[in-house]
Parts: sequence; C-alpha cells; structure tokens
Amino acid sequence: MASRSSSHSMTDKALNASQQLSALTDKGPLGGFKKFISRGSMVDMAVGVVMGSAVTAVVNSIVKSFISPLIAMIFGKADMSKLLTLTYNGATISFGAIIGEIINFLIIAAAVYFCIILPINKLRDMTRAATGVEEEESPAEPSPEEQTVVLLQEIRDQLNNGSPSNPSAINPSLR
Repeated sequence: MASRSSSHSMTDKALNASQQLSALTDKGPLGGFKKFISRGSMVDMAVGVVMGSAVTAVVNSIVKSFISPLIAMIFGKADMSKLLTLTYNGATISFGAIIGEIINFLIIAAAVYFCIILPINKLRDMTRAATGVEEEESPAEPSPEEQTVVLLQEIRDQLNNGSPSNPSAINPSLR
C-alpha cells in the first residue's frame, strides 16, 4: 500500500510540475512567444523561406548556364559586372552589375509568379467552381477617415440645430 501511495504522490507531483510549467509558458514573454510560433502564418512564412531558397538556386543556375552565355554572345563578356563601369579617383561604379541583379530579380519574380502563384490561384478557382462556392462579397466598411467625416458632419448638424452640449446626444456610442 505504501508503494501505491508513493506512486500516487509521484503522479501528483509530476502533474503539479507540468501545470506549473504550462502556467509559466502561458504568461509573459514566453506565452507571447508560444502564441507567435504556433500561428499558421509563421508556418507559412517558413515554407515561403524554404521555397524562396529553392527558387533562388534554380534561378541562379539559369542565369549562370543560360543568361550569362547569351550575354557573352551579345557583349563578348559573360560577367556583366565588368560591363558599363565608370571609374573615378579609384571608385568604380558598375552599371553592368546592377543590370545583372535586375535581370536576376525579374527572373526570380517571374519564376515565383508562374510556378507558384498562378498554379495556386488556378487550383483555388477550380476547387471553388467544383464545389459551387462563390466568393462572398462582404459589405465594405467605411474607412476611419470616412467615419471621422461622418461624425464631424453629425456634430456640425447638431451644433447648427442648437442641440444641448451633451456629447452623448451627438453620438450614442459616447454614452
């Protein structure tokens, strides 16, 4: 019976320690961090970083193996960083390097759009069409600026009508 009692007390202690640890991680900075990490958008962002790395590797290969040789055929040099340089007092500005990076960016943007965004949007449209779900248009809520204008117009109208100076008479939400 003593072993059963000590086993029961060990279980209670473990449960109590677990609850205390959980209480610590749900409060303060640790609780906020725990909520931040467990958000779905955090996982989406991690997937985006991994996909971005993979797309960058593919694009760099395309630039190195295809675009640079084409540039070499046209300009006579495969490395654009040496093209269109301006040197003055030992400082060099390389317009070719800038153009090369712009081309690299445009290729990455096109790859992301045509290989990821476009197929996902098409798949989303096809699943909506297959399930018969239409996109619901929610009524547009007025912007804060529009709400401010409406409120100021109400105040002006109330003041012009000689209304009492009670703010809750102007706007019931101020009660």
